[in-house]
Amino acid sequence: MHNKKSSAVLIYLMFFTVTPSVFSQSNTTYDFLKLDAGARPSSLAGSFTSNANDVLSLFYNPAGLSTLKKSQASLGFYKYMLDVNAGNIAVGQKYKDIGYLGGAIRYINYGSFEKYDEESNNLGTFGANEIALSFGYANVYKNNFHYGANLKFIYSGIDEFSSTALACDLGILYTITDSKWNFGLSLLNAGFQLSEYNSTGEDLPLDLRFGVSKKLEHLPLNIHFEFDDLASYEENFFDRFQNLSVGGEFDFSKNFQFRIGYNNTQRQDMSTGSSTGIAGFTAGFGLLFLDNYTFDFGYNSLGNVGSAYTLNLGYDWK
Repeated sequence: MHNKKSSAVLIYLMFFTVTPSVFSQSNTTYDFLKLDAGARPSSLAGSFTSNANDVLSLFYNPAGLSTLKKSQASLGFYKYMLDVNAGNIAVGQKYKDIGYLGGAIRYINYGSFEKYDEESNNLGTFGANEIALSFGYANVYKNNFHYGANLKFIYSGIDEFSSTALACDLGILYTITDSKWNFGLSLLNAGFQLSEYNSTGEDLPLDLRFGVSKKLEHLPLNIHFEFDDLASYEENFFDRFQNLSVGGEFDFSKNFQFRIGYNNTQRQDMSTGSSTGIAGFTAGFGLLFLDNYTFDFGYNSLGNVGSAYTLNLGYDWK
């Protein structure tokens, strides 16, 4: 139908403007799954695969769930350009001797659009949104080898049309406690569609990530370095290693962290003419208050196009 095609074109053109790095050279669907989830990961430019003790690891490497020191919950909100808004909820805790269990929801709403028929008659408005529900399990072997997996259900809707998919995330995390090194590897969004738009099957945004983190001994700084999208097709094999990000967390005190990051893929994709501005650079901070609560803020520069903001409120308990 003409309506459906017009709707899809409008939505994807708009989201191209908001996050072009996600859709660059992409022939997949449900690409919202490749957006950063949470203010802390966003302010570190998405370099989060090797991170520990944060329930938001469910979105990057499910093995990180088994590094939680306490039960954690997190609620996040994202403000992108135009009318695009998103959010997520994540909860994780240890369950007796079985291991660590977690659940997460991520949601994105693309706003409303005017709807026309083939004769250009206005039929009102329609909306578009996508959601993913994840259920995770993780455990640890001999204190430093962590492993985990998520089962994920995905829904996408445009007006009265919809599609669904089933996917899984797999991850491992190796921690060296004495020297404070972390090494993480994850495979995200491996799955298939259950139902399709217009009976046309599409691939899910498979993402292979490898990350390294190091807590410096003589500086209050935690460095994150990561390669993303290693499973993508490139004519030159080594071109995929350009998909790198780096982030740093400065511990100014027990209650305050400052964060900064750089995403090389986003900077390259956001280049407009001879100017890129500060595209690809990110920043943010985290606050600990009332002993059990955290507030995180993230800023993501989209260069000359604009910027995006993320907020998260977290809570932990024994």
